[in-house]
Amino acid sequence: MKPKQEQAREVRLREMRRGDMPGVMALEQELFPEDAWTPEMFASEFGQPASRRLYLVAEEGNTLIGYAGMMFTGGPQADVVTLAVDPGRWSRGTGTALLTALTDEAARRGCTEVLLEVREDNPRARRLYLREGFTEVGIRRGYYQPSGVDAVVMRKALT
Repeated sequence: MKPKQEQAREVRLREMRRGDMPGVMALEQELFPEDAWTPEMFASEFGQPASRRLYLVAEEGNTLIGYAGMMFTGGPQADVVTLAVDPGRWSRGTGTALLTALTDEAARRGCTEVLLEVREDNPRARRLYLREGFTEVGIRRGYYQPSGVDAVVMRKALT
């Protein structure tokens, strides 16, 4: 049983800042050890215009417990490029909150669909996306490197 003070903590979403990188990289390495993004990859993403990218973090108290990012193509499509939640916080709605915030922003920006790739061997994430209205539309063979794991391409219509 958790103390009432800890139970009362709410997850808060906000835009990612460069100062979040140590926590983001720690989660990235823990969750995706074979094909984690590098600090340079995140730095490149931060170098993109805000009109093209949105990165969010989820916090509980002062602890970073998740993050997610979306790429806006400038057309009717947006792509979820990453979503991660601390395993100690799984099944508490954090992933859903991050995904909903991204898809809501895509709709606000006039996008009509959201795409993403998810590892074929990640049933937990696939269930989240299916539950949130995504459908499986294809496979990208050997997409994740260096592991060679296939990616399941998923799509959600926003209109």
